[in-house]
Amino acid sequence: MISRAQEPFQFFSRLILTQMTGIKAKNLQELLGNLKTVPEAVIYQHTHQFLQQHHYLVPEPPNDFGYWVTHMLLDEELGERLMAIDIMRYHSLSDLRQAFVSVIESHLAKHNNLHQVPKGKEFHFMSAVRFSMPTHYQAYDLAEFMRCLQKVSISSLYLHIFEAKMRAPLGINDFSYWFKTQLGEKELAKKVTALDPYMQTLEGLRAKIILLIQNRLEESPYAAS
Repeated sequence: MISRAQEPFQFFSRLILTQMTGIKAKNLQELLGNLKTVPEAVIYQHTHQFLQQHHYLVPEPPNDFGYWVTHMLLDEELGERLMAIDIMRYHSLSDLRQAFVSVIESHLAKHNNLHQVPKGKEFHFMSAVRFSMPTHYQAYDLAEFMRCLQKVSISSLYLHIFEAKMRAPLGINDFSYWFKTQLGEKELAKKVTALDPYMQTLEGLRAKIILLIQNRLEESPYAAS
């Protein structure tokens, strides 16, 4: 018999408003100092927001900090280290901020980088104001979930896969959490969690999740229902 959830999965979409903070950096020391004090919404804007804007890039796209250090400060060594930071390993923006700070502090301890970019090439710290809005898509079982997933926007997919990991329960995407807690689909939840969102586009990720659900629906007892 097909499992039916007591609580439906409600698909949400997201809206981001980008704001200028007026804070900027013309050298590595200023970048580091501002990184330590800017609001977490700024850290989000230059990491997760960049990822969604460039969701068609594979493999893992860079963050804004690493990009600026590489192409404006011309410090390829540090830029590579910053771009190698896996933002999905961190379940809070505070921890992610500290990862960037630690890498830059370690670099400055070994290299006396006093290079300044020319006027107009400064790093401008931007802030992200996030809104989540319910869509009219909701599902009580796997078949309904799959049909909804085929129709929702990329923004919705991003919200439930990437941003979810920074919300309670930490470290798990919304889809896997619902599969496990509402449908008892622990194995499916594990398979979705194991998908590497950096090694494919968001559309590719959508297709893989749909395929996993299709395969599960073809198994007994679903196929016999």
